[in-house]
Amino acid sequence: MAKKFSKPELSRKINGDIQIKTNQEDETTKRRFDMILLEKYPQYSRSTIQKFIEKGLATINGEVITKANFLIDDDTSVEINTPETTTDQKPEIIYEDENVIAFNKPAGMLSIKKGAYLAEPAIEDYGEVVHRLDRDTSGVIIVAKNSETKSKLQNQFAERKTHKTYYAVVVGHPKQQHAIISVPLTRNLKKPTTFIADKNGREAITEYSVIASNEKYSLVELKPRTGRTHQLRIHMAHIGTPILGDPVYNPKSPKADRMYLHAASLEITIPDGKRVTFEAPMPESFRDAVR
Repeated sequence: MAKKFSKPELSRKINGDIQIKTNQEDETTKRRFDMILLEKYPQYSRSTIQKFIEKGLATINGEVITKANFLIDDDTSVEINTPETTTDQKPEIIYEDENVIAFNKPAGMLSIKKGAYLAEPAIEDYGEVVHRLDRDTSGVIIVAKNSETKSKLQNQFAERKTHKTYYAVVVGHPKQQHAIISVPLTRNLKKPTTFIADKNGREAITEYSVIASNEKYSLVELKPRTGRTHQLRIHMAHIGTPILGDPVYNPKSPKADRMYLHAASLEITIPDGKRVTFEAPMPESFRDAVR
């Protein structure tokens, strides 16, 4: 004889006619904040979405939430409030033909976008980036209009067939008016986005000449013979005269409106076979600093 239950609803649940929802099952109906945003904004990568969330640029029902793994229902209202482009300044064109564009990049402009703020302008908006200048470095940079040209130009950089000249204002005075710095560099494992001098690192050579100086600063011409990341910045810091305004390798720098490093010229062979030198005048503020 079948057992009778005093509560019919409980009987149906035990028999499986009614689904019993547990707290765990309720949670599985929700999804991560970043994944729902990714579906709504497919133009962004997941890592970029997560950066937006971390920086307080994403909301749930109008409320800022900074945790990417926050669980929400699919029908919840989510938004990304991307920052407006901070400037409409476009880089000055030095030269352009059907294969290349050479720019005078302003200090503060990215060479390649980092993903956090896709609205921010960068040199890569205008072509395929062949080489980079740090955000805070101004001056000559070249981009290719097609992949074949990019490959040809990059090979010249790799084979050291290009010649570059920079100007910098450094804190203090180099011991010699003219010298060659040969100090190998390697990645700083404690801070992977930076580099350090290391005898076991990759070869790095910089030639410098002092142009002018005052009691505080020196204006120097720099000619890198190799093209290591942050090479000029590290080498000048290594000899005790770091670049004015360098936030990484001169964190105790006197207050400055920018990093005082400028790519003044680039000698390179463009696809038509012509050897050319692109130039960007040194900012007047560099000379002002040593008057």
